[in-house]
Formats: sequence, structure tokens, C-alpha cells
Amino acid sequence: MTSPISPTSATADRPAAETVRLVDHLAGELARAGVTHLFGVGGANIEDLYDAVHRGGTVRGVVAKHEFSAVTMADGYARTTRRLGVVAATSGGGAMNLVPGLAEAYASRVPVLALVGEPPTGQAGHGAFQDSSGRAGSFDAAEVFGPVSRFCARVEDADELPELLSRAVAAARSDPRGPAVLLLPKDVQQARIRRPGRDAAPAPGLPPSAPPAATLDTTALGAVSDILRGAGRVLVIAGEDVAAGDARAELAELAARLGAWVAVTPDAKDVFDNRDPRFAGVAGVMGHANVEDCLRRADVCLLAGTRLPLLARGGLDRALSATEVVCLGPEPPFVPGTALRGELREALRAVTGRLPARPRACPPHAGPRPRPLPDQDGRAAGRTLRYPQAIAAVEAALPQRAHVFVDAGNAGASAVHLLPAPRHGRFVVAVGMGGMGYTFGAGIGAALATGRRTYVLAGDGSFFMHGMEVHTAVEYGAPVTFVVFNNNAHAMCAVREEFLQGGVRRDDLFGRTDLAAGVAAAFPSLDVTRADDAAQLREALLRSNDDAGGPAFVALDCDPAEIPPFLPFQSFTTTDRTARTDHEESSDERGVVHVG
Repeated sequence: MTSPISPTSATADRPAAETVRLVDHLAGELARAGVTHLFGVGGANIEDLYDAVHRGGTVRGVVAKHEFSAVTMADGYARTTRRLGVVAATSGGGAMNLVPGLAEAYASRVPVLALVGEPPTGQAGHGAFQDSSGRAGSFDAAEVFGPVSRFCARVEDADELPELLSRAVAAARSDPRGPAVLLLPKDVQQARIRRPGRDAAPAPGLPPSAPPAATLDTTALGAVSDILRGAGRVLVIAGEDVAAGDARAELAELAARLGAWVAVTPDAKDVFDNRDPRFAGVAGVMGHANVEDCLRRADVCLLAGTRLPLLARGGLDRALSATEVVCLGPEPPFVPGTALRGELREALRAVTGRLPARPRACPPHAGPRPRPLPDQDGRAAGRTLRYPQAIAAVEAALPQRAHVFVDAGNAGASAVHLLPAPRHGRFVVAVGMGGMGYTFGAGIGAALATGRRTYVLAGDGSFFMHGMEVHTAVEYGAPVTFVVFNNNAHAMCAVREEFLQGGVRRDDLFGRTDLAAGVAAAFPSLDVTRADDAAQLREALLRSNDDAGGPAFVALDCDPAEIPPFLPFQSFTTTDRTARTDHEESSDERGVVHVG
């Protein structure tokens, strides 16, 4: 690399007619790669990129309220379009606010490109405001972003950009997918580089398609196929990679050939028709007891596009240990089994091709019946909606081509357990990091990318973290319906305190807030409803469903004491309240998964 003190020396003497600003070239390359939106928050050290995007006119710049939400907008964009999500932020605090969002994309294998402004290279190590060069006692942004990215580089010379951009995009799109970060000093952004020829091909790594997949191992393919051909009863547990790899049709065909039951992980509820007779339910701590029953009856458990992390296998370990496991996907599973590594869609097709051509009916099963709710001790009272009532109203109104983004907490667990995924839209749960407030940005990114009505289901705790992105939805007319379950608490924390720590400390119980009134006052043009019952909730949602109708906001009151359908909480009954006064976790939680 050339000296960071004079990064533009190689281009300084070129005629202006033959050169273009680096940021203009970058904006053009994003457009050529199929990127339609750039999400972020502006600032002095990234303003040139926003200027280039504005002048280019092909990529739409979207200004968020917070950089975390800007990343989640790019994340939601990527999950619903299968294109590269792009986020831009300035130096200093703006850059650091990207970290939790990039960590979610890293953990959930979402292809995101972060373009991060920095002070000019000549100021590095000289006390510049927001210096993150790693010089003279400043911290190094590359070392911060490195652990939450698949590729991270500082562009210290303008001529390096084409190669580094190509490598960054390729890393984001290759298995395991995830974020890539380019650090862009302000003077490098402004530097001029040689203008590409009019007929030049896109730089390597920038076409919209993913890199070619590696060839499947024939020995592993034979072993997996032999196991499945010899199985009488098969349970498939399908994961998020089915959606990321556009492999829903291949999954359905393989399940038909096997005569298999199909369960899904909590973050992949939309990868198999929830109304299909084969559908067994959701696996894991937010899931259905029928999945465990099917697993106990199965000869083989086939993992398709999931490594089966703890949230997806909570309550299943004992049955898994007694069942032969095979796994299809690019990464090894977290449980022992026979794995066929490689691109999932290709693997599904290859295995299906080695099975008898006739479809088989699956054995009878109970289906995804909701878990019995524990005794609530009569505490849900007053003008509050129970989760089953509220989710039923959402189900009645939800368009089948809509997207659904479900946030963390009691409301989220209820939605994962109770709400069938739309047949033709995404059902997204960010379980990589489980960060509260993820959905407000992600839902906006998805809605702007696809133009489809998008539902955001979140609690008041998540709203107070990042709910002011409602402003972004209003500014851009995004077709998002925000449904906020307001129990005036961090209720999942309060439940844990009561049953696992000897009583509620009240730290996580708050004074009453009228969210609908507050949001209506802040955004007079926004359609805002306070729903006091299920009928009002359904009516408000139906009114919002026009894809061209812009955003809507619905708030409903819930009881913080209501226990959601969450496996570690299922033993919390009235009798347990008096008996469990120590500070130990229950045997149920120790045996399932520690969360929160």
C-alpha cells in the first residue's frame, strides 16, 4: 500500500476528463451490482458518498435516525431481496453505532456492505477529531470491525478501491455470508480515479449473483442418500439458509419424496408452508411439542440449511441423541451427524435425484398445536389483550404476500409460536444476536426494497430503543405497519426475576405510557390506532394493508405478568410461584437453554 499521507499521488496528474471521483465510481458500481438503496446516517466524513448517490440518481439514499437501525435496514433489505444490503456511516460515534447491527448480520449470515467514513489520511495520528487510524494512541477501527465482518480493509489509496470493493462484496456473498467493511478516509473519497470504459465489464465480485458453489463431495452425497433411502420415518428441520439460498421448492420436493414431516427453526418459519399437512411446527424454545414427538418417532432427522443452534434445539437434545442425524448445508451442524457440505440448493437437488421419484404421504401427526398456557393466576385484567387474542387478530388481517419482522421478548416469542408465516412473504426473527429494536429498521428496509406491506411486531421495550425510526417510515412513505405490544415493562426480564431470582425487583416494570397518543402527536400524518380489543386491532390492521398506503402504527396494552409460550417458562405455574423462592434456575431451564 502507498503512504497514507499522499493517497492520491497515482491519480493527481491525470486529466479530469479521464477521471471520476472515487465516490462516484463507488456509487456506480453499487448500482451495477443491483443495489437499489443505501441506508445510513450522514456526517462530514461520509457526505461525499451521499453526494455521489444523490447525483447518480440510481441508488436511493435513505437517512435513518440511528446507525444501528441503518444496518438493520440493510439487513432487512438483504433478507427480503437476496441482494447485497449497503449501509453508510460517518466516523466516530456513527461508525461505532454500526457494530451491534453488523454483529447480527455476521451471526445470521446476512450479506451487508458497510461503507465507513474516516478523517483524511493526512490527519491520522495528529489528533484529528474522531481519529480511528490506530496511530498515536487512537484506536484502530479495522480492529473493531474485524471480528464482526467477513472482510475489513481501509482504502488508503484511491486506486485500491476496485480490488478492495470486489473482495469485500465477494466475501459478503460467499459462504458463510456476512458483513464486509470498507473504511474510507475523506480525502480518498474525494480523490479521482481513472474513469472505466463505457463497455467495461463489472469488476469481479460485483455482479448480483453469488460466487459459484464448490462441487459436492460424492462420498458424502452417497452416504447421506443411502441413509435417507433406508429411513422409514424422517423429520426435516429446515433453517434460514433455505430462504437465503432460494431453496424452498427444492426443500418441498425432497420432503415429498421422503414422506417426511417438516419442522422449521424460529428464524425460518417462512421456508415451508405452515398450512401444509407435512408441517410439524417450530423447533426449539419458542416452538411446538409436536416437533419433539415427531423426532422421537423418526428414524432420521434431516437438517436442511441449519446448524441447529440452541434456540432451535432447546428441548430436543435427548431425542436427537437417539436419532440418526444428517445435515445439508455449507457449515457443519452443532450436533453429531453425517454432513453433506456445500451450497444448499445444489445439495437438496442432488439428494432428491437419488431418491425414488414418487412422493410419499407423511405419517399422521398432531400438527403445530399451541403449547398449553400455564395458569396465569387471574392476573391479566383490565383493558389488556392476551397474546393469543392479539396474534389471532394479526393472523386474520395479515396479507399472504406481506413480510413479517418479529422482535425480541414476550411478544416475539408469542408471534413465533402462534402466528403462521405468510405464504408469499418473509417471516424474519433476528436470533443471531437477538438485539431489541432490530425490527424497526429491518421492516423499513424490507418495505422500501420490495414495496410490500411489512408488519413489525415488537414490544414497548424494543420501541423505546429504536422505535423513532417510525419517523424514517413517515419521511419515505414506507408501507410498514408497526404493531407495538405495550406491557409497560421489560416483561421477559421481569418474569425471570420473579421465578428465577426470588421475586420481581420492579427495575423492569415501568409507569404506564400511552404510546398511541404520543406517536399520534409526534406524527400528525401517520395513521395511529390504540386498539383496546381484538376487533379494533384487526380493523386497524386491515385499514393499513394497502401496499401504497404508507406507514401505520397500532399500540395495544398487554399484561407484563402474562407468561408467553416460551419453553423455559412453561413450568411457571401458580404452585411454582410459592415454591420457587431460591435464586437457582429451574431444572427445566437448565435442561433447555439459558437465554437473555
